[in-house]
Amino acid sequence: MDHANIKLVAGTDMQSAAQTAASNAARDAFVAHCLAAAQDGESEAYFDLGMAFCTGSDALAVDLVEAHKWFNLAAVGGHDHAAQCRADVAEDMTAREIAEAQRRAREWLRASPAMRVA
Repeated sequence: MDHANIKLVAGTDMQSAAQTAASNAARDAFVAHCLAAAQDGESEAYFDLGMAFCTGSDALAVDLVEAHKWFNLAAVGGHDHAAQCRADVAEDMTAREIAEAQRRAREWLRASPAMRVA
């Protein structure tokens, strides 16, 4: 009976590893797609990244600093709902976290020619 349990657990571990690999691949593809669009200045891509980091969707871990950063960039890019989402996320953040998100957004703006604001 012990051997059957070991095989069951081993099979479950293999399935879990395969699911994790598929989840990681989906996450990486989503992020790569959004980052490519974001580098072209597409505010919808910024917003999608903000939503993913805010909710933990698309296999991303919830990260409110990153969510705030992407919502901030989407707002700068003219996205209609980004500023409200940024404000909503900020309610659950410390002042230090907000400052870090703003620093990261400024870094992105400096590095991204498509987002340079006149």
